[in-house]
Amino acid sequence: MIVDQARYRDGRRLPCADIGEELAAIRAERSGDFLWIGMKDPSTETFAAVSDGLRLHPLAIEDSVTGDQRPKIERYGDGHFVVLRPLRYVESTSDVESGELMLFLGENYIVTIRRGAATPLAGLRSRLEDAPDALERGPWGVFHAIIDLVVDSYLAIEDELQRDLEDIESRVFSQEEQVGSEEIYTLKREVLEFKRAALPLQRPLTLLVGSATPVPGEELRLLFRDVNDHLSLVIDNTESQDRLLTDVLNAHLAQVGVQQNQDMRKISAWAAMAVLPTMIAGIYGMNFQHMPELDASVGVGGRQIYYGYPLVLLLMVSACTVLYRSFKRSGWL
Repeated sequence: MIVDQARYRDGRRLPCADIGEELAAIRAERSGDFLWIGMKDPSTETFAAVSDGLRLHPLAIEDSVTGDQRPKIERYGDGHFVVLRPLRYVESTSDVESGELMLFLGENYIVTIRRGAATPLAGLRSRLEDAPDALERGPWGVFHAIIDLVVDSYLAIEDELQRDLEDIESRVFSQEEQVGSEEIYTLKREVLEFKRAALPLQRPLTLLVGSATPVPGEELRLLFRDVNDHLSLVIDNTESQDRLLTDVLNAHLAQVGVQQNQDMRKISAWAAMAVLPTMIAGIYGMNFQHMPELDASVGVGGRQIYYGYPLVLLLMVSACTVLYRSFKRSGWL
């Protein structure tokens, strides 16, 4: 649906009834006015009506209808087609949710199409109308306000991811609290979601501020250059986070391996202490007629005291004690 549509002249809002007629009047008057049409999850019929009125390029229309495009800034004739991936950080689950924002940018118009929940344009139009500097610069001024808002949200989300990373890192190396591999991998997946939104935008934005830039006005070019600097900072930090998460995951897996080796040594030590008396008992349980110590006895006060049974028990206890002290000394227990 069309959320809002208006005509702007020198930063001031004017009513806009029919898109095609208003655009034709603007081009005939050559007044510098422009249209801003905002849509949210538009139907095919609604989008077709807008695209027919503005005469948008068919390839750009095809991409916008298909959706799920990677971030890009492409030129089609006299206009540009822009795809941005706004992000939203969910505090309760530490998830990064991605939306889709498409823009059609021409000399006398700008069309914004929002898809998904993570779209940060709510209230932007009213804020720009209250401080109309961006609106006075035309469609490129509005585009700068939008992409600046998206990249600023990247900076905020990158800070949240950094805090999550530092928390996991401290817990992994302090060993005071258990950290699962799934938790580390989940955060790495969120970082990758962040990279899919920010990284593809770097090259087209760099070209946009280059020597052949279509951005009008030196001041507006400087503003886009500032956005590009912020985006480069975000990407550098995110690359570092991705590498550090890989190192943290490897360190965690190494710790798990060491812990498993320690557990196996303890199990082996206790098993060895259990096997020795079991072996002795098994030998004496073979029911042979002639076994050592079965008839061993000593006469005391005219009575025969058979000492084979307590002697074997003493042997078992002594052997287990020796094994326990040996394993304890070697660090197995």
